[in-house]
Amino acid sequence: MSLLDFGWLETVLLAGVRIVAFLIVAPPFSHGALPTRIRVMLALGLAIAVAPTLPGQQPLDTGAFIETIVMQVIVGLALGFLIQLAFAALQSAGGLIDLFGGFQLAQGYDPQSLVNGAQFTRLFQITAIALLFTTNGYQMVVAGITRSFTAIPVGGIPNFSLTAEALIRGFSQMFLASVQIAGPLILVLFLADAGLGLLTRVAPALNAFSLGYPLKILITISFAGVVYVLLPGVVSSVLQSGMGLLGSVG
Repeated sequence: MSLLDFGWLETVLLAGVRIVAFLIVAPPFSHGALPTRIRVMLALGLAIAVAPTLPGQQPLDTGAFIETIVMQVIVGLALGFLIQLAFAALQSAGGLIDLFGGFQLAQGYDPQSLVNGAQFTRLFQITAIALLFTTNGYQMVVAGITRSFTAIPVGGIPNFSLTAEALIRGFSQMFLASVQIAGPLILVLFLADAGLGLLTRVAPALNAFSLGYPLKILITISFAGVVYVLLPGVVSSVLQSGMGLLGSVG
């Protein structure tokens, strides 16, 4: 009689595969500054922790085991993408501010977070990751993937219609949230452009548009500071939205 329970070992390995795939995509664990071996160790630790709550199963043959591994990778990537999609609202809001504020020309690529954008895009992304760690929001992300085993068991097949519905709702929420975050500043910048246009029509010799870029930069920095102060509450709301997307998949 073997002392090693191969059914339990397979369950732990399959759960670890799903968690690793999730951590590769979901923030804040998807950041490049976190080494891959740390993600693997964290995934194995979480898999061992949740193993007692998972239903036992008989050892699978080679074909079924490989098929189940592929399914766990798909499920983990899909769940991680839902969290990433929720936090993309902050990045999109920063991109809108860069676009209407005149900062879009100064783009740069961040190889750590894999973000290509201007100043406010990268600033909002870095701030969101920092707030996830400082406010213990990462614990909610970890709790979300561990609860997914209740909705989608290790050997089960996810409901792809619910997953597609969650993705569509996630995209709509992302665009809505980005406009809500950056909307007031965009409105102010639009009114500034309209005012400069009216001033140019009244006094063409004044060449008011030469003041446009300095004025828009001043307005953007001033009002973006107000938006930046509100980011902790925005990150909390976005995190709750991401958790809701995870729950809707099951």
